[in-house]
Amino acid sequence: MKLVSYIHQSQHRSGLRIAGNVYDLQQTAKQLGIDVQPTMLDLLKMESSGMEIARKVEQAIIEERAGEIVPNPTLAAPIPNPPSCRDAYAFRQHVATARRNRGVPMIPEFDQFPVFYFTNHNAIFGPGEVIVEDDHLHKLDFELEVAAVIGKKGKNISSAQADQYIAGFTIMNDFSARLLQMEEMKLNLGPAKGKDFATTIGPWLVTPDELETARIDSKMGVSYDLKMEGFHNGKKISSGNMKDMNWTFAEIIERVSYGAEIFPGDVIGSGTVGTGCYLELNGTWALEAKEKGEDFTPVWLQDGDTMELKIDRLGTLSNKIVKSKKPLSILSKKKTARE
Repeated sequence: MKLVSYIHQSQHRSGLRIAGNVYDLQQTAKQLGIDVQPTMLDLLKMESSGMEIARKVEQAIIEERAGEIVPNPTLAAPIPNPPSCRDAYAFRQHVATARRNRGVPMIPEFDQFPVFYFTNHNAIFGPGEVIVEDDHLHKLDFELEVAAVIGKKGKNISSAQADQYIAGFTIMNDFSARLLQMEEMKLNLGPAKGKDFATTIGPWLVTPDELETARIDSKMGVSYDLKMEGFHNGKKISSGNMKDMNWTFAEIIERVSYGAEIFPGDVIGSGTVGTGCYLELNGTWALEAKEKGEDFTPVWLQDGDTMELKIDRLGTLSNKIVKSKKPLSILSKKKTARE
């Protein structure tokens, strides 16, 4: 199934995307005599019974027994209000290349356990405009990722069982204000203000059964052979594959759930795929230019730019950067001396 959230009268509603059209889940279920609440989080909180209802609704639409097309729906994040949002560090290529470009060795702990951080679950957006402040535009970056959305509650989940806790997958763009991020990371705490202003996911949530023919099984959990690409103002700049995750989502969930409950609707990002951000790309391009004796000017996202992330079978997540109309800076508020 492809599950969506869309905006109707300033409210989020869940729906199904079938043959390019969106159908309201609650209204269609009502035609079948089934009671379900209107939002995606409501549906996910029902766990397996919610997915069963969604499948019954999908089948009824396919068989033309129920359902009316939502005209011109405005898509939101598939799960607009997740209980939490974590971002992991699963692609070794990205980590190793970024560290090489900075002239530092690969950190051995990467190969010992998966790591993650919490980002701002109240700053999750879907396709469309992303409003940023002045300081975000100092080295504004994208990050090409895939995210898993949790479908049932659990704690201390083994990697052997963890894939059963995934409701579906979606594309994720972890927007990053690199100047803010790099300054605060010097204090060995964070990332914080460099990351907490916007993370986009979408355009829909794809259930694992839709990906069966791309599935790769291993002792560490399931992965998928899905091409990942990034386009800046229409120009292709990133290319990778989900199968190159060195830590599977099952392994990440095992660590995430150790001593802590996970809940339906929780979002867990994969971390950046290799070549999937300008922080990595600029470093590589700078080294290549230096070898050729050429000048190099780093590339970052600017006001008015469009960033499109594409993943096979998961769709295309498109966002436009829009600078806030009211000037505001926290970089200008640094204390330079104590009185």
